[in-house]
Amino acid sequence: MSEKLYRPNVAAIIVSSSYPSVCEIFIAERNDIKDVWQFPQGGIDEGETSQEALFRELEEEIGTKDVEIISEYPHWMQYDFPEKIAKKMHPYSGQKQRYYLVKLKSGANIDLDTEHPEFKNHKFINYKEVMDYVTYFKRPIYQKVLGFFRQEGYL
Repeated sequence: MSEKLYRPNVAAIIVSSSYPSVCEIFIAERNDIKDVWQFPQGGIDEGETSQEALFRELEEEIGTKDVEIISEYPHWMQYDFPEKIAKKMHPYSGQKQRYYLVKLKSGANIDLDTEHPEFKNHKFINYKEVMDYVTYFKRPIYQKVLGFFRQEGYL
C-alpha cells in the first residue's frame, strides 16, 4: 500500500471590515459544484511561504489581498478528498492546510470575476451558520479551526 500524499494548502477565514464590533465570516459558493460553499483556499507553490500563498490565493480567488492577519491556527490540518475528487487531484489523496484568520480592510473590494473564477457568489454570515453551508468532508476541519479561534476570543 502506497503512502498518502497531501497537497500543501492555505485557507483564509475572512471576517468583515466591521470586525470586531460585528463578527461576520466570508464564505463563497463554488462555481463548479452546485450549492457548495467554502473559505478561500489554494495550493502553496514551491518556495512560497504559507503567508505568501495566502495573499496570492486571496487575490486570485476573490480579487483582493487587502486583508490583515489576525491570527494563525497553530497546526497543519489535514483531510482526505472524497473518492470522486481524489481521482481529479491525483497524485494527492487530500490536503494539508494552514489556516489564517484575516480581517478584510476597510474599503477592500471583493471581485469574484477573476482570471480563473472559482466562485460565483459570496456572503458574510454569522459564525454559527457556517456549518449550514459547507460540504460534509470539510466540516470536521472547519469545526476544529473555528472552535480554536472562538476559544482564543477571536470569534
